[in-house]
Amino acid sequence: MKKLLLSLFAALAFVAPVHAAGGGVAWDKFPKERVTDLAALQHGAKLFANYCLNCHAAAFKRYNRLRDIGLTEEQIRDNLVFTGAKVGDTMHVALDPKEAKEWFGKVPPDLTLIARSRSAAGQGSGADYLYTYLRTYYRDDSKLTGWNNLAFPDVGMPHVLWELQGQQRAVYAEEKDPHDPARTVQVFKGFEQITPGTLTPAQYNEAVADLVAYLQWMAEPVQTSRVRLGVWVLLFLGVFTVIAWRLNAAFWKDVK
Repeated sequence: MKKLLLSLFAALAFVAPVHAAGGGVAWDKFPKERVTDLAALQHGAKLFANYCLNCHAAAFKRYNRLRDIGLTEEQIRDNLVFTGAKVGDTMHVALDPKEAKEWFGKVPPDLTLIARSRSAAGQGSGADYLYTYLRTYYRDDSKLTGWNNLAFPDVGMPHVLWELQGQQRAVYAEEKDPHDPARTVQVFKGFEQITPGTLTPAQYNEAVADLVAYLQWMAEPVQTSRVRLGVWVLLFLGVFTVIAWRLNAAFWKDVK
């Protein structure tokens, strides 16, 4: 339980800088229907194993739980396990914490619960944030990694998906501060493509949606069953309320 709480706190810390950015960029809406799409979840698992699991662990998830999204143990072992781990093992990484802190400024957080974490109230869910975050990296030569992020300014993590997305720069324009006309502020106007990636922009958005869907599923594998069961529970309570109301009327009808 202690390790699980630490994982959640690390996930919250991973998301928290967006709130600290003072409003920041508006989050895009993650396509929630992806969480019930097995093909999307399987593709997301592939992206997670290839691009995230090198630095970020998912220490509270076992590889064999991927059977729940339609994969066989053989498929998991042959396509998603690259460290010599067994299919029944948890998703740990070999990255040394001291080296990680030296390279990135902090140890990359465990991602088991990252999609369950929340940031600025009213801005959206953790899935909305992740969907925005993974699509708003841009080149910034002033940073040690050469990358910055619109949703997470001064991010320490480089853009691991850049070969898929390509390289883009953020375009800003100086405008008068509406609260103080005497000063100007930098206003984000959009992204400008520098070099293309192996995927088109539309394909990249689809790939990120699949990855975020997997992260959301990983944080709560039974969420689909929970929602479905919740509907039946509410229907039962509604019918039982009517029955209880009529029984109460029958029991007290002769009481004056």
